Amino acid sequence: MRGADTFTESLFTMRKLEDFVPPQHPLREIRKTANAALSILGPMLTAMYAAEGKGGRPSIAPEKLLRAMLLQVLFSVRSERQLMEQVQYNLLFRWFIGLSMDDTVWVPTVFTKNRERLIEHDAVIKFFNEVVAIAQQRDLLSGEHFSVDGTLIQAWAGHKSFVPKDNDLPGGDSGGSDGDFKGQRRSNDTHESKTDGDARLYRKGNTASELRYMGHTLSDNRNGLIASAMVTQADGFAEREAAKLMIGDARQVLGDDELEMTLGADKGYDAKEFIDACKEMKVTAHVAQNKSGRSSAVPDEVAQTEGYAMSQRKRKLIEQGFGWAKSVGGMRQVMVRGLKRVDQTFVLTMAAYNLVRMRTLAEFRLQGAQ
Repeated sequence: MRGADTFTESLFTMRKLEDFVPPQHPLREIRKTANAALSILGPMLTAMYAAEGKGGRPSIAPEKLLRAMLLQVLFSVRSERQLMEQVQYNLLFRWFIGLSMDDTVWVPTVFTKNRERLIEHDAVIKFFNEVVAIAQQRDLLSGEHFSVDGTLIQAWAGHKSFVPKDNDLPGGDSGGSDGDFKGQRRSNDTHESKTDGDARLYRKGNTASELRYMGHTLSDNRNGLIASAMVTQADGFAEREAAKLMIGDARQVLGDDELEMTLGADKGYDAKEFIDACKEMKVTAHVAQNKSGRSSAVPDEVAQTEGYAMSQRKRKLIEQGFGWAKSVGGMRQVMVRGLKRVDQTFVLTMAAYNLVRMRTLAEFRLQGAQ
């Protein structure tokens, strides 16, 4: 018998949000790990608001804000406004954030107001570090064999905003009413973007010259997890300088300042000053030798070792993080402006990548044990 096309809604329901999430849903393990990291950050998150004095209405819990920001990365949501629209009716999103069915959805400006507070207290960086520490506790990191690389991030600014530094003409163009810059010599020394002053005009390889930032990651060679991440202004020396900083950061997170390490990298890192700096930091540089019309700074006795060959194979794992960040995390062209905001977005994206990969590795371990 054909059923009637009717809609009858119960006045009350006895089901919880937890009941609507499948037991094997990937977000369950991701949320569990994220909450473990956030629980460690509890005192710091409390201090963020305690410093502002008492009084006023209670703020939205920073843990909920960070989980909402993770959702935006994990589900490729382009803006906070779209995210809040989804939370309005998406029970999975409400469960992950920690909102009940009856809780009021925030206005999108909540993120704008709290982003600066999170940057000021390095909350996202500390969250990323706690996720890495949890990965180490689960024996997912080698702790001594790493790879480093950088990737270009297109800024949220266009060519027409890139004008002479002393230009005060309305509209931000370089003299013409239509902003025509063809035939003009432009450089970062004489020009800057009126839209995003931290972005730099840069090209690499066969890419076109665009206003960009440069994202850097240090990945562990065992499972390709990101051990450190940061964003700098784009220039020819940024990759090597960032690598030195990330090595130090990774050592602090892993808790061993004297650890002997190996570092795989591509030919762009084959420079004498970088190889020498690695030696001073007790790092064996497994950098791809660049012998195109020059001599390599990497000794042949190092390049002929088995460990060097292994590092060259493993360093390609770092590209998976970049690919995920750009295809899923929306980092191909960032939608915030300013170096600090771009850095926060990139580090959060890499924390989300680690959470996803850790969940996948846990599944593989479980299947192997069965």
